[in-house]
Amino acid sequence: MALLTLGINHRTAPVEIRERVAFTPERMSEAFVELRAASGASEAAILSTCNRTELYLAGDDDCAPLVLRWLAGFHDLDAAELENVIYVHRDADAVRHMMRVAAGLDSMVLGEPQIFGQLKDAYALAREHGGSGSFLSRMFEHTFSVAKRVRTQTAIGENPVSVAYASVSMAHRIFSDMSRNRALLVGAGKTIELVAQHLSDAGVKDFVVANRTLERAQALAEPRGGRGILLSEIADYLEDVDIIISSTASPLPVLGKGTVERSLKRRKRRPFFMVDIAVPRDIEPEVGSLADVYLYTVDDLRQVIEENIRTREGAAREAENLIADGVQEFVSQIRALDAVSTLKQFRQRAEVLRDMETEKALRALRNGGDPETALRSLARGLTNKLLHEPSIQVRKATTEGRTEVTEWLRELHQLDAVDADATTPEKL
Repeated sequence: MALLTLGINHRTAPVEIRERVAFTPERMSEAFVELRAASGASEAAILSTCNRTELYLAGDDDCAPLVLRWLAGFHDLDAAELENVIYVHRDADAVRHMMRVAAGLDSMVLGEPQIFGQLKDAYALAREHGGSGSFLSRMFEHTFSVAKRVRTQTAIGENPVSVAYASVSMAHRIFSDMSRNRALLVGAGKTIELVAQHLSDAGVKDFVVANRTLERAQALAEPRGGRGILLSEIADYLEDVDIIISSTASPLPVLGKGTVERSLKRRKRRPFFMVDIAVPRDIEPEVGSLADVYLYTVDDLRQVIEENIRTREGAAREAENLIADGVQEFVSQIRALDAVSTLKQFRQRAEVLRDMETEKALRALRNGGDPETALRSLARGLTNKLLHEPSIQVRKATTEGRTEVTEWLRELHQLDAVDADATTPEKL
């Protein structure tokens, strides 16, 4: 069974090309039918995310050129346009690639966990559309097992490597149970949206989002059970929040020392945790001098992120070793399956010869033949038939110079051990 992975990702292709080869849910059923027909592959799966599109195929032949032509045609592209950005992995390399993807080693953010879920979705989709047979199913299942091993045995995903995630992780240092805390998010851009998601995942249920545009603040806050307000209303809500994370495009600070100081007095010195991600800064630097205020800037976060990246890079080297072991395990499993199939055929053939010779001996006995003669004839006939074809093939291989066949025969039947045993003093 030939295994093939063909795809593009954030390293090989710009977003202008990646978005053109992405598969929409509406066309996925059509894609599965066409892909298998065009490639001749017996099994197929499709992974399509914002950072990568990959096709996994299993069949009797290497079908990379056919798959490339189909992919280009399906998306109305010139195949030559894709040739320079496509990568192809075959057999064991294809298995290794899938495991690296699942473990987050091939991601834009090293060790990110989302791709694992996306790969599981791709597997479920392949099964839904009849694309995943026994071979790809084994490959996916083994990949998931190895990826989980990487997550549990290394620190590949333990430390934050994004500003949004690092902000929330640092809040954990101040508040152990964040479900009891209320958060004020200043701004409503992509970074604050990610912060809101990470806070929600960490257990924060009470949000206030302040923004220059009220509609945008409400759109971000209300789906999470929060409230949107204007920047001018921050002072009215400040004393009731514990976590303040700010990222706006304002040229001037939106939160000053005096406002924070007054809120602290009303809070009876309960601490504030603040992260100012903005450049220029949203929170006056003097706020950090106040007692019971833990203020961090984007530079503080960068130091944390850089250290965490170094930690992840060390974990990635450990992960590569686990993946190498996982690839070898999978290859060994497939080889064992091949051996089982061959042995089954070998046994079936031997049983047919056995039954033929047994029936011949029984006929002789029914006709009044001598039992000893019938038994000896059975043994001789069975031996001759079992050894006839292998003997012909061994002689043929030897005359062609393929001496390894003779060596395999001696190993299979342990003939060297038999010869050695026959020459011991006890046997002479």
